[in-house]
Amino acid sequence: MLRVIVESATNIPKTKFGKPDPIVSVIFKDEKKKTKKIENELNPVWNEIVEFDLKGIALDNSSSLTIIVKDFETIGQNKLIGSASVALKDLVGNQSRSFPFKLIPLLNERGQETGATIDLVVGYEPPAGPANPTDPGGTSAQEDGEDDGGYEDGLDGPVGGITPAVPSGTKEAQLAKRITKGKKTRRILSNKPQDFQIRVRVIEGRQLPGNNIKPVVKVHVCGQTHRTRIKRGNNPFFDEIFFYNVHMTPLELLDETVSIRVYDSHSLRADCLMGEFKIDIGYVYDEPGHAVMRKWLLLSDPEDTNSGAKGYMKVSMFVLGTGDEPPVEKRERDNESDDVESNLLLPAGTALRWVTFLLKIYRAEDIPQMDDAFAQTVKELFGGEADKKNLVDPFVEVSFAGKKVCTNIIEKNANPEWNQIIYLQIKFPSMCEKIKLSIVDWDRLTKNDVVGTTYLSLSKIASSGGEVEANSGETEVGFLPTFGPCYLNFYGSPREYTGFPDPYDELNFGKGEGVAYRGRILVELSTLSESKPVSKKLEMIPNDDLLVVEKYQRRRKFCLAAVFHSATMLQDTGEPIQFEVSIGNYGNKFDSTCKPLASTTQYSHAVFDGNYYYYLPWANTKPVVTLTSFWEDISHRLDPVNVILNMAERLQSNLATLKSGMQAKVSENRLAEMWLKLIDDLTEDISKPFPLIEGKSNITVLDTQIEKLRLKSLKQIGEAAARMRSEATEVKATLTEIEDWLDRLLQLSEEPQNSMPDVIIWMIRGEKRLAYARVPAHQVLYSTTSPESSGKYCGKTQTIFLKYPQDKTKDVKMPAELRINIWLGLSAVEKKFNSFAEGTFSVFAEMYENQALLFGKWGTSGLVGRHKFSDVTGKIKLKREYFLPPKGWDWEGEWMVDPERSLLTEADAGHTEFTDEVYENESRYPGGEWKASEQSFTDVNGEKAPPPREFTCPFGWVWEDDAWKSDLNRAVDEHGWEYGITIPPDTKPKSWVAAEKMYHTHRRRRLVRKRRREQSEGMTAGRGRSSYEDQEGWEYASLIGWKFHWEQRSSDTFRRRRWRRKMAPSETHGAAAIFKLEGALGADNSADDEEGKSSNKAKESATTVFGANTPMVSCYFDRVYTYHLRCYIYQARNLMALDKDSFSDPYAHVSFLHQSKTTEIIHSTLNPTWDQTLIFNEIEIYGDPQSIAQNPPKVVIELFDSDQVGKDEFLGRSVCCPMVKLAPEDDITPKLLWYPVTNNGKACGDILFAAELILRDKGGTNLPILPSQRAPKLYMVPQGIRPVVQLTAVEILAWGLRNMKNYQLAPVMSPSLIVECGGEMVESVVIKNLKKTPNFPSSVLFMKVLLPKEELYSPSLVIKVIDHRPFGRKPIVGQCTIDLLESFRCDPYTTKQDIAPQLKVSLLSAAPRQDTVIDMEDTQPLLTAQLTEKEEEIVDWWSKFYASIGEYEKCGQYIKKGYDTLKVYDCELEKVPEFNNLTDFCDTFKLYRGKSEESDDPSVVGEFKGSFKIYALPADPAVAAPPRQFRELPDSGPQECIVRIYIVRALQLQPQDNNGLCDPYIKITLSKKVIEDRDHYVPNTLNPIFGRMYELSCFLPQEKDLKISVYDYDALTRDEKVGETIIDLENRFLSRYGSHCGIPQQYWISGVNTWRDQLKPTQLLQNVARFKGYAPPVFSESGRKINYGGQDYTLDDAEANKILHQHLGPGEERLALHILRTQGLVPEHVETRTLYSTFQPNISQGKLQMWVDVFPKSLGPPGPPFNITPRKAKKYILRVIIWNTKDVLLDEKSITGEEMSDIYVKGWMPGNEENKQKTDVHYRSLDGEGNFNWRFVFPFDYLPAEQLCLVSKKEHFWSLDKTEFRIPPKLIIQIWDNDKFSLDDYLGFVELDLHKTIIPAKVPEKCSIDMIPEYKEDSSQKAPRTASLFEQKSMKGWWPCYVEKDGSRILAGKVEMTLEVVNEKEAEERPAGKGRDEPNMNPKLDLPNRPDTSFLWFTNPCKTMKFIVWRRFKWLFLGLIILLILLLFVAVLLYSLPNYLSMKIVKPI
Repeated sequence: MLRVIVESATNIPKTKFGKPDPIVSVIFKDEKKKTKKIENELNPVWNEIVEFDLKGIALDNSSSLTIIVKDFETIGQNKLIGSASVALKDLVGNQSRSFPFKLIPLLNERGQETGATIDLVVGYEPPAGPANPTDPGGTSAQEDGEDDGGYEDGLDGPVGGITPAVPSGTKEAQLAKRITKGKKTRRILSNKPQDFQIRVRVIEGRQLPGNNIKPVVKVHVCGQTHRTRIKRGNNPFFDEIFFYNVHMTPLELLDETVSIRVYDSHSLRADCLMGEFKIDIGYVYDEPGHAVMRKWLLLSDPEDTNSGAKGYMKVSMFVLGTGDEPPVEKRERDNESDDVESNLLLPAGTALRWVTFLLKIYRAEDIPQMDDAFAQTVKELFGGEADKKNLVDPFVEVSFAGKKVCTNIIEKNANPEWNQIIYLQIKFPSMCEKIKLSIVDWDRLTKNDVVGTTYLSLSKIASSGGEVEANSGETEVGFLPTFGPCYLNFYGSPREYTGFPDPYDELNFGKGEGVAYRGRILVELSTLSESKPVSKKLEMIPNDDLLVVEKYQRRRKFCLAAVFHSATMLQDTGEPIQFEVSIGNYGNKFDSTCKPLASTTQYSHAVFDGNYYYYLPWANTKPVVTLTSFWEDISHRLDPVNVILNMAERLQSNLATLKSGMQAKVSENRLAEMWLKLIDDLTEDISKPFPLIEGKSNITVLDTQIEKLRLKSLKQIGEAAARMRSEATEVKATLTEIEDWLDRLLQLSEEPQNSMPDVIIWMIRGEKRLAYARVPAHQVLYSTTSPESSGKYCGKTQTIFLKYPQDKTKDVKMPAELRINIWLGLSAVEKKFNSFAEGTFSVFAEMYENQALLFGKWGTSGLVGRHKFSDVTGKIKLKREYFLPPKGWDWEGEWMVDPERSLLTEADAGHTEFTDEVYENESRYPGGEWKASEQSFTDVNGEKAPPPREFTCPFGWVWEDDAWKSDLNRAVDEHGWEYGITIPPDTKPKSWVAAEKMYHTHRRRRLVRKRRREQSEGMTAGRGRSSYEDQEGWEYASLIGWKFHWEQRSSDTFRRRRWRRKMAPSETHGAAAIFKLEGALGADNSADDEEGKSSNKAKESATTVFGANTPMVSCYFDRVYTYHLRCYIYQARNLMALDKDSFSDPYAHVSFLHQSKTTEIIHSTLNPTWDQTLIFNEIEIYGDPQSIAQNPPKVVIELFDSDQVGKDEFLGRSVCCPMVKLAPEDDITPKLLWYPVTNNGKACGDILFAAELILRDKGGTNLPILPSQRAPKLYMVPQGIRPVVQLTAVEILAWGLRNMKNYQLAPVMSPSLIVECGGEMVESVVIKNLKKTPNFPSSVLFMKVLLPKEELYSPSLVIKVIDHRPFGRKPIVGQCTIDLLESFRCDPYTTKQDIAPQLKVSLLSAAPRQDTVIDMEDTQPLLTAQLTEKEEEIVDWWSKFYASIGEYEKCGQYIKKGYDTLKVYDCELEKVPEFNNLTDFCDTFKLYRGKSEESDDPSVVGEFKGSFKIYALPADPAVAAPPRQFRELPDSGPQECIVRIYIVRALQLQPQDNNGLCDPYIKITLSKKVIEDRDHYVPNTLNPIFGRMYELSCFLPQEKDLKISVYDYDALTRDEKVGETIIDLENRFLSRYGSHCGIPQQYWISGVNTWRDQLKPTQLLQNVARFKGYAPPVFSESGRKINYGGQDYTLDDAEANKILHQHLGPGEERLALHILRTQGLVPEHVETRTLYSTFQPNISQGKLQMWVDVFPKSLGPPGPPFNITPRKAKKYILRVIIWNTKDVLLDEKSITGEEMSDIYVKGWMPGNEENKQKTDVHYRSLDGEGNFNWRFVFPFDYLPAEQLCLVSKKEHFWSLDKTEFRIPPKLIIQIWDNDKFSLDDYLGFVELDLHKTIIPAKVPEKCSIDMIPEYKEDSSQKAPRTASLFEQKSMKGWWPCYVEKDGSRILAGKVEMTLEVVNEKEAEERPAGKGRDEPNMNPKLDLPNRPDTSFLWFTNPCKTMKFIVWRRFKWLFLGLIILLILLLFVAVLLYSLPNYLSMKIVKPI
C-alpha cells in the first residue's frame, strides 16, 4: 500500500483571469487519483489522502510519483499549473516507513520552475512475500522490472500473489511494451517536411577498455557525422555539443537513428572501434521534453552479440521542432557523477536483447506488367505465343531498422510463389515503428522499378496492454508483434503499362495515397525472443507450413453493385465521360486477367448547370455497375471494426451536439439531457453483443489477441461510463474523458489484417483516367451478423468527392462530386441486396448502326474504316449474332431502335441565354475582287457550317436579336471583317488581322444572333425533343467522331442510331439477378473460327474482350420527388488576401446536386457579410425521401475572389449537410454555424452558414414565406435564423504607428487609421509627419455598431491604414484583422477609468529640467572606500548572478553577507505571465499587406499601437450612455533616452565553424546606430561569457526596436549571423510595470549594487500611487513608517530577520523600496532571450542572458552602471613529489636471467598534455622498488568559483585563436619501464581527481587496488574515501597503480607521493624547482638513496663488472683463480721438476 497525503502548495502563479482553482492529480504507474479543487487560492491547503494498491509489487529504486497541479476549469480542459516527479527510492526496503517531501518545486511544460512548491507525505507498507516472482531472493528488484523510461506498467509481479501462466514481467511483454510506447505521441504528427534540429552532447566516458588509449567519439545522425577531439585515458571528459539541422517530415525523422561510436585513435588497425550505441530519434522524441538528459549509455560491440559492456558514455540528446524550446540542463554536482547504474538510459538487462522477426513470404498475385513487350513482339513475329500479363520479374524487399533483405527473383511471373522465411534480427529495444515491404521488378539493364510499397506498423500488430492492465488489473493483454498469415494489398500508380516514364511513380514508394490496386502479397510475421544469432537471413519454408497456410487462402465469391445517382460539379469536359468501379483487378477496364464485367457506366456528355459547373444528365435512368470478385472471407475481422466505428460515430455526433450546445450556451437542463443521451447511447452500444471470432476457420494469432484487447477495453469504457453517470457533477469536466474514450474507440477500430482491397472509382474521360476515389471495402460490406456490423454506407447513398491523382494543388479544382450507392456482399447472400435496391433494374445489349452520306445518299459505302454495326466508340465490329445472353438470362423482346439522349447534348443545354454564331468567308486573288469562298459559311475552326438562314429557333427558345449582325467587338475593321493569308499546304489562314493589305487572300466576319429560353413554368427540354423522335432515331454529325445532334443540317455527312435489346433473368431473382451477368455477353465467335482467324484473337485489346459488348445495366426510378433548398449564407471571416491591396473581393458559389448559385460580390474585405438567402426552387431527387433525410446530399460552398481582369481566384471550400424537412409544418429552424474553409489542405477562414432542404408539394404551397429582399432577387437571411444584434460601443485608443514600410517605393508619410466593424467604420485624424511624430494627434475614436449578442457570431474588427498621398490618392498601406473580441469586452459601469496611461504620457512629455543641482552627502569615510575595494575582489556582480541561479559554490561569501539577489527569468521579460506582455499601456497589432502567397506568411509592413474596449449600449436612446473608457492622451513628442544594454552570456549557440564551434561577438542596432563589438569576440565556444555593457542614446518612439545580434567572427570570410532578438523599448518604457529599470531588493548607496535608477524609491512610490489613483504616501516617524494606499508599513516589519550591512541607504528609501516590491513591478532581473535566424525561422539558435535599462534624459542622469566584466582565472601550481615506488611489475630479464625493471614515472594534467614530466630512471630494480625524490611542477589556470581548470591552447598549428576549455582538474601518473633500444613498456597508471582525491594509504602494505572504485554491474562496493586537495592543500601517502589485463584489473605497483596545490602568491613565497633543480627547497630533495646496483650497464663498464659480474660469479671467479694458481703451481712444478731431478741425480759439485 502506498499512501500519499497531499498537504498544501504555496506561491501558485496567478492566471490572466484572477486566481486559479488548484486541483492535484497524483499518478503512480499509470494509476491516477485526484483531490478536490480549492477555489480562488494561491496557497491552497488540501490535506487529502490518496491510496494506491501496489498489487503485491514492492517499490524499487526507480519508482516515482508524478504530481500534477492544474487549474480547474468548468469549461474546456484544466490548465496546467505545474508538475513534479518524486523519486521514492528513500522508501525502498522491507519496513513500513513514511517520508515527508517538503517544498517540491513545480515545473511548467518546459521543465522550468514556476516558483510554486508543494508539500506531501508519502507512507509505504511493503507487500508480503518476495519482491519479485522471477527472483525469489528479492535482492535485486532491478533485475526484471527495470524502469523503461516511465512507461512500464508495474505489473511485472503476480496479482495477489498468484503467478499467472504468462507473467507480463517476462522479457516478451516488456519488449511489446517498449514497441507501443511511442504510439500516442506519433498520431498527431503532420506529414509536411519541417525544420528540425537534433543536438547531441557528448559529456564524458567511463571505463573504456584498453591500456593507454586515446579515445575519440563519432556521432552520426541523418547522414551527417561529427567527431570529438581526441582525449587520453580510460575516463575521458569531452563535453562537446553537436548540432544536426535537417529538413524532413516528422515520421521520416523518427525512423532515423543516432549512432554513437567510440574509436581508439591511437590504433592504426581497422578494428579500432571500441564500442557503439544506437538509438532511434523516435525514442528520444517520445521522452518527456523530447530530450534525454545526461544519461549514461552502455557501449557494446556490434559484431559480438554475447560480449559484455565496452564502457559507458554520458550524453544528452534533444530533438527540437519549429518553435520548441530546448530544455535546460542542470548539472547536479555530487550525486550524478558516480552513480552510473541508476542513471543508465536503457537498463542493462534489456540493453542487449536480440529478438528475431520471422517474416514468411509465401506468394503474391495480380502484379501489374512492368516491362515493355518488345521481346514478346519479336516472338510473335516468328509465330510464338505472346504472354502479355506476365511481363514482370518480381522480388520482395523487406527493410526494418536500417536492415534490408531481399527474396529471390522470379522471372516473368505476375503471380510468383517465393515461400521464403526472412530473418530480421534486431537489437531490442528498437524504436523503429514500421517494417517496410516493397515488391520490386528486377530489370537486367536498367534500374529496378518498385511495383508497390506497404508497411507493417508494429504498434498495430503488438500491444503493451498498458492502459488496460493498469486499470483492470488484467495481465496477458500485451503481446509481441504477430501478423497473419494474411494478404497485404499494394496501392500505387495506375496499372496500365506504357513505355514512357510513369508520372505517378512516387506513389509506388508509399508516398501519398495510391490511386490503383497493384497486387497483394501473402505474409506471416512472428517474433522469437531468442538471443542466439541467426546464421542465415533467408531460407525456404518447409512444405508442412505451406499446407497450414492453405486454409487462409480459401476464396469466396463477392458481389458488388453500385448505382450512380448523380455526377455533378464537373469542369467543362468536352469529351464524353464514364465511370469505372473496381475492387482489386476485378472490374479494371484495361486489365485482361479477369473475366469482363459490367463495371463501367455508359458514356455521357456533361451539361451546363446554368451557372458554373456541368453535370451528367442521367434523369431517371441511373447507370449501374456490377462486378463479382473472389476474396478471402474476413467478415470476422471487419464486423468488429464496423461495430466499433458505429459506436465511435454515434459518440462523435453526440459529442459534437453537446459541444455546440455548450458554445450556444443552452440551459443547464437541456445540456444535462444531451449529456445523459450521450452516456446512455454509449452504454447501450457497448452492452450489445460483440461479434466474436469463435469457430471461424481462418483465425490468426493476431485475431485472438486483438479481440482480447478490444473486449477488455470496451468493458473498461463501459465501466467508466457507468461510473461517470453516477458520480459526475458537471458536464464540462467530463469532456476530456469522453474525448479520450472516442480516441480509444478509434484506436481499437484499426484492423491491420484487412486483406480486402479498397473499392476504387475512376472517372474516365474519353480513354483517359482523370480522377479517382477510394472507398474502404468494410464501409460498404454487408454482414449477416447484425445491422451494426454492416458497413456505414452499405446500400446507402453516399456523397463522394473525387480527387486528381497526386494532386499538388489539393482541391483547388474539384473533379467531380458523386452520389453513389454501393452494396458489397458474399454471393451466398446476394438475395439480401433486394431489400437495399431502390428503383427497377433493367439490362440491355446495345450496338450502333452507322451510315455515311455519299453522293447525296445515305449508305454504308462511305464509311471509311468504320463498321456497319459497331459499339459506341465505333471501333469494334459487332453483329446481332455475336450476342448471346449470359447464363441465367434470356432475351425479352426484339432489337429495337432506342436513341441515347445523354450523349446528344446540344451546345445550349443548361443555358438560359445562348449566342448562335457562324463565320462568313470570302476570298480573292491578291489585288482582285472579294468573292464568296467555296465554303462560304463555317464555324470558328473553318469546318463547314449551315448558312444563317437555315438556323431556326429551337423549341422553347425565342430570338432576342431581330436579325444576324456582325460582331464588331473584336480586332476587326468597321464592317466586322478580319483579313488573313494562306500559306500552302494550309487551306485557311493561321492568323487574322484587322487592316486590309494588298497581299491578303482571305477575309471573314463573325455573325451572331442571341436567343433566350422561354420562361414558361414546367417547360422541360424533353418536350422540345418529341418532334425529332419520329425520325427513325438517327443522330447526325458533320464528321465521324464529332459530337452528334438530332436535327439534320446540310453540313452533316455521318449518322448513326442505337439498337438495344432487353434481357431478363430466367428465374426470379429480383434485383440481385444483375450479379449473374458475369462474363458479359458471350460474343459468338464461331463463324470467325471457321475462317481461320484464330491468330487474330491474340491481338484483341482489352477493350475488345471488354467494354464493347458488356451489357448495359441501368436503374429506373418511376417516381421523382421535388425539393426546395434554402441556403442561408451570412458572413465569412479571415479569408485569404488575394489582391495586391491586401484584400479580396469575395463571393460564394453554392452547389447542390446539379444546380449552383452565386452570391453577390462584397468588395475589398476579408470578412464579408453577405446576409443572403440563396433559393433553389425546384430540385428533382430520385429515391426514397426517408433515406434522403438520413443521408442528404451535401451542400458545397466555394469562395472565390472576383477579379476585373483575368480569372477569379479560388479562396477555399466548405462542405455542409442541409437540415431536411420532409413535413414542412415541422417547426425546426436551422442554426447558423461556422464551417471551416479549406484551401490546399490548409484552413483559411470560416463561413457562417446554414441550409434546409424541404420536400415540396405540387404547387409549392407548403413552403415557408420568402425572406425580405434587399434588392431585386436578393433575399436576406430571415429573422429567427439571423443572429440577434444589439447596439454596441467600440472605443479605440489609437496611440501610433511604428515601422511602416514603404508602399510602392515611396515612404508612408501622412497616414490615418480606419477601423471597420460590423459594417460601420470610423477614421482617425491624419498624422502630419510620420517621421517626426509617429503618434496620432487625438487618440480616442468611438463608434456604434450592431453586434450579435452571441459571441459565437461576432464579426472581426478590421484595422486599415491609409496613406494620404498627393493628387488625392489614398492607398491602403496595411491592414490587420482582429478575431476574438471577447478579450476586449468590459463592463463600463464597474471598471474604473484607467488614468495611468494618461499620467504616464504626461510624465514623459514634461519638459526636460534645465539645471539639476544634486547634493552629494559626503558621509562615507575613507575607510569604507578601501573596504569596498577589498570587498569587490571577493564579491562581484557575478557572485550575485550565481547566487541567484543557485550555483552557490561560485558565489563565495555573497549569501552569508545578506546581500540581495536578482531574478533570472528563463524566458523573455515580455513573456513572463505576470507582466502581461508589457502591453498594458497598449497592444501592438502587426499590419499586413498584399497577397498572402502560398507557403510564406503575409508580409508584415508595420505595427499599430493601440487598444480597444467594447461594451453594450442601452437600447433606449433616452437612457444615458455609460461612461467612456479611454481618456484623451496629451500630445507627446519624441523622448530622448539613455539605453544601457547588459549582455551577460550566451547559451547553446548554433555552431558556425567547421570545428563545431563558434567565435561569437555582439552587434547592437538601434535605428541608424550600430555598435559592432567585433574586437571582443570570444574564440571557439558555444557558451560564451560576454559580460559587456553598452550605452546608447535614442529617441522614442521612433527608434523603439533594439536589435541584438550574435555574429560569428571569421578572419578571412564574411562574419555569419548566429541569431538575433528584438526588444520593443517603447513598451518597456510605457509599461506601468516599471520595466524600464527593474527594482532591486535593497537600496544600496555604495558597493557593487549601487542604486542605478534616476528616481529614488520614495519618488517612484509617489508615481505608482498616482497611477493607481491612491493618495500620495505619507511618511512619519522620520521615515520609519509610511502610509500608502490606506495601509501602514513600518521599517521594522520590513527588515525583520534581515542582515543589515554598511552599503544600505536611508530608512525611508528602504521602506519605500519594500512597498514598491509588493506592487507587482518588474524586479531587478536577467532575462533569457531566444535567438532566431531567418535561415530557420522558428528554431532556437541559442539563448542570450541579458537585460536593458531605459532612462529618459528629462529626469536627470541615471546612477552608475553595474560592472559585469567576466571573472579571470587564477593561477595555481600543483607540486607532485614522487618519493618511491613499490611492488612494480618486473617486466624484463637481465643478461643474467634475473627479473627486473628500469622504472621511471611520468605525470601530467589532462588538458596540459604538452607539459608532461618524467622522473629519472631507477635502473635495475629487482624487487619493484624505485627511489626517486623527484618533483613535478604543473602550473594551471583555475576558476575557484566553478571548480574547473581553464585551458587555452591552439587546436591546430594553423588555428588563429586559442580555444578555451573548461575541464575538471585531474592528475594522471603512469609507471613505465625504460628500454634503451626498443620502445618503453607501459606498466600501469592512477588517475586522481583533485576535487575528490582518493585519500592515500599511510603505509605501502595497506595500499591495495580496492582503493580505486570500479563500476561493475553489481556496484556493491562501498564508496572510496575522498577529500578535496584544494581544501586540504597537501596530502602524502601511497596510491595504487593498475593495468588492464584480459578484461580485469591487476595491481601494477604502488607510488608514494606528496601532492600540494599552491596559488601564485604562495608559490613566490615558497619557491620550488622541477626535478631536483634549483631552487631545490620546500622541501629540499636529496639524491635518492638507490642501491649501488642501480645503473645502466652500457655506460658504466666498471660498475657492470663490480656489480653484475662479480656479484653473481664471485665464487666461480675465486674457484677459477685458485684453480689457476693450482694449475700454475703444477705447471711450474712440471717445468722445473726434470731440472731439479737431474740436478739432484747429477749432484754437481
